[in-house]
Amino acid sequence: MNYKLFLVLTFCLGLFACNKNSDKKVLYLAHTLPQTHPVHKGIVEFQKALNKKSKGALTVKIFPDGQLGSEREVLELLQIGSVAITKVSAATLSNFVPEYHVLGIPYLFRDKDHQFEILEGSVGKSILEKGEKFWLRGLCYYDAGSRSFYTSKKAVRTPEDLHGLKIRVMNNQMAINMVNALGGSATPMAYGELYTAIQQGVVDGAENNPPSFVSSNHYEISKYYTLDQHSSVPDVLLIGTKQWEKLSDQEKIWVQEAANESAQAQKQFWKTSVEECMKIVKEAGVEVIIPEKSLFAEKSKSVLEAFEKEHPELTTIVKDIKSH
Repeated sequence: MNYKLFLVLTFCLGLFACNKNSDKKVLYLAHTLPQTHPVHKGIVEFQKALNKKSKGALTVKIFPDGQLGSEREVLELLQIGSVAITKVSAATLSNFVPEYHVLGIPYLFRDKDHQFEILEGSVGKSILEKGEKFWLRGLCYYDAGSRSFYTSKKAVRTPEDLHGLKIRVMNNQMAINMVNALGGSATPMAYGELYTAIQQGVVDGAENNPPSFVSSNHYEISKYYTLDQHSSVPDVLLIGTKQWEKLSDQEKIWVQEAANESAQAQKQFWKTSVEECMKIVKEAGVEVIIPEKSLFAEKSKSVLEAFEKEHPELTTIVKDIKSH
């Protein structure tokens, strides 16, 4: 039997349960990131905080590195109650909970302070709660940085500089619409193929956050990094409602408090990672460009207009964020 399938089936037989020889409960948490990632470090803080608050009565066992499947697969395991907790991108979550689509709108947030003021305020908490009807209760948001353009042969200082450039994007309609609106040619492509594609000139560049730019080694072949920060899609820590409902009122308080504390610690882990990666990028001779973001935001307004036509029920959330 496939080892991953064996693990999942074992979970289905009741791994989230009291040990026969103990009153301790174990929450199983699966995610796809490596253990060196700043988001994984935040999850470890969640594990530590929950253990401390419950004095060991409620603990977390972490399965990183995609051991139990992709983000979407693990979300489905949460829905049926086989796994308790996971971390996923809000972009992935939007396929289950429509309200998360809003967080992918380009240039939605003015800066990092504005982003987390929204996410940790009433708007963000409301979105976390929307997942309950889909058996996915949001606990908190983790910083996943901001995506920016990087190119191999031509610097991008204004939207006009994107004209004629093939820019790799995720296979996501909003990302495709944004690059096309800015004048580039959006080119969906598997992430694993991207290094060779840039090297061979199949595409002229791509877009991502600094830790990903460095960990992928794309900075070796892309000598211009334009920090336009067009999208800032957070990660979300979630618990399946089937497991949430098995917790006592006190246990629910411990879980939520531990999640909140881990979110604050994770933001610092992310900040440190970005600083380290930007140092690597600059030392490698990459030209870091700080553009006038308003030029890009203005040029991409059609993406928001198209979104509001397609999702009129979500326009109130957008207005709340922009007016804050």
